[in-house]
Amino acid sequence: MALRNIRIDGDPLLRKRSKEIETIDTRLKILLDDMLETMYDAEGVGLAAPQVGILKRAVVVDIGDGPMKLINPVIKNSSGESFMAEGCLSIPDYSGVVCRPEKLSLEYLDIDGNKKYLEAAGFLARAICHEVDHLEGILFKDKVIPEEQLPKEYLEQERKRERRA
Repeated sequence: MALRNIRIDGDPLLRKRSKEIETIDTRLKILLDDMLETMYDAEGVGLAAPQVGILKRAVVVDIGDGPMKLINPVIKNSSGESFMAEGCLSIPDYSGVVCRPEKLSLEYLDIDGNKKYLEAAGFLARAICHEVDHLEGILFKDKVIPEEQLPKEYLEQERKRERRA
């Protein structure tokens, strides 16, 4: 395994749509392993192949429950709304509140080429949405909601958290 360089905002490759993976081979498996190592080294919870300069539809995620390798992920359904501050390894030192689905259904291939389905909620759903956006050339900063447009409930919840801290 090897650390890969993470592309930073402004790199035109981050704005391109990734290509579907046709063949799961040793090179792809090495890429996924390298992506996990790179993600862990950067203290992230997700990483998409375009972030390391590869325009392939591959994502790794680990929110603390163990690593997931997702090939050709497709969000089939989503429901609910969740507002939360996000950051990104490709946009260091920047964060902003983004609305994501609270729940989603995902279809993907595992590293053996088997079609899999996943129901995700909460932070896992958010991380998957964030990484799938990367495969479409979308960065989270494109979806950041200005503070004056945030729901009152979210702002009240944040004020309560700040008072406790």
